[in-house]
Amino acid sequence: MLPIIQARPVRALLLASALLLPCACMAQQVTLRVAAQEGTEPKFIPAGPERIIGLCVDIFRTIERIDPGLVFIGDQQWMPLIRAYHELSIQQHDALCAVQRNPERERKYVYLDPPLFPIQYMLLVRSGDGVVVNNWDDVRKLGKNGVVLANRGYATTDFLEALGGLQINASATSPAMNLQKLVAGRGRFFLHRSPGLAGFIARAGATGKVQVLPQVMYTAPLYMVMGRHVDAAVAARVRRALEQMEKTGELARLLKKWD
Repeated sequence: MLPIIQARPVRALLLASALLLPCACMAQQVTLRVAAQEGTEPKFIPAGPERIIGLCVDIFRTIERIDPGLVFIGDQQWMPLIRAYHELSIQQHDALCAVQRNPERERKYVYLDPPLFPIQYMLLVRSGDGVVVNNWDDVRKLGKNGVVLANRGYATTDFLEALGGLQINASATSPAMNLQKLVAGRGRFFLHRSPGLAGFIARAGATGKVQVLPQVMYTAPLYMVMGRHVDAAVAARVRRALEQMEKTGELARLLKKWD
């Protein structure tokens, strides 16, 4: 019989060999399909013919840094917002960045806490318009002289319709189109969100042509959402990364960067 002492190197060799093999407990690498949603600045902002930047792009890259096994693809490809929601619902995409809650979306998608950031909705008017708005009743009293422009398929349109008594024009499919309509006098107001409002107006060439009324008309948190087909363990990894970003102040820092 071999001395017991001679068995120790064998066990040590087996242990060392095991350490060289891939560890089954390591997080699996996962690719998550997303898209750059058109008309959602500062979430996604064009920065040349082949480059997209913005708050959500930075959020994706930060999650990848926290959990290198998660890889987001598609954020350099533009897609209309309505189509992006549809692609997620039919499992062609896996996630959407900065989505507002509503009952229909909650049935289709999985919302991840914590919220990414809050948004404030403001009314834009043409420069020189002396209208004073303190609340939605002030807009209602204007009747046909208080048409509010909104975007078809956006959560703002559902919100305005739920308020009741407002004159709403939601025929445009992008904020840039509504800004042009406002400048052309095809509506009295345009409801749009902040952060990033000043930058949006400047990039659209409307600086000096429109003004933002000071009253915040409503606020809402925005979330990362996942398709219901995405494995719960993968969604949990994204959630943990977001929790870390909130705890370290990274979410707040990114919001300040793009405001």
